[in-house]
Amino acid sequence: MEVARVAIVGGHGKTGRAVVEGLAGRGADAVPLGRADWPDLASAVAGCEAAYVIAPNLHPDEPAYVASALAALRTVGVERVVYHSVASPYAPAMPHHVGKAVSEDLVRRSGLDWTILQPGAYLQNLDLTGPVHLPYSPDVRFGFLDLTDLGTAAAVVLTGTGHGGATYELASRVATVRELADEAGVPVRQVAHPASHPWLSAMFAYYDLHGLPVGTTVLRALLSSA
Repeated sequence: MEVARVAIVGGHGKTGRAVVEGLAGRGADAVPLGRADWPDLASAVAGCEAAYVIAPNLHPDEPAYVASALAALRTVGVERVVYHSVASPYAPAMPHHVGKAVSEDLVRRSGLDWTILQPGAYLQNLDLTGPVHLPYSPDVRFGFLDLTDLGTAAAVVLTGTGHGGATYELASRVATVRELADEAGVPVRQVAHPASHPWLSAMFAYYDLHGLPVGTTVLRALLSSA
């Protein structure tokens, strides 16, 4: 199916903007939609061949959010969907990851032509212009994803062929935060951090023990076809 017009559900944040830029680079027309468009999402996505679905961070019921989006797509005949999940979605210690795991199941059973992207932690979430203070160990390994790479990979998957039924973990590089800080020439240390949400506290505790490693081979393959 040729894709020329793509709805970005939840498209006004940094993830959505990266996908919009990636689609523009491949000559596709992106339609970024924010929460204000939800009262009539079906009308907002009408005329699009595909949709990229991003839930708000720490959404209290991501499966319900995703189910509503999928229903809207089916209502107006949008056949192609790419769901923005997370690396290691089934991590029972992190409730917001589990919500994405449940949402992945909904996407797989939606009847649509689906692809799931599982991004690692964004490189852009780290401010390496000065001292880095972390609420978890700086010495655990992460698969970090550059937002530009995410946008390009998303555009490849949305507009290319052969990605239906695929689940792709995405990382631009594997490193510890200490390694990144050393490269930037800034100090890093672990500090106590009173999280604003219990799910964040759970995430920090998980990171402190395990990090979030993600391989880089899949992303390299996708970028090579861009």
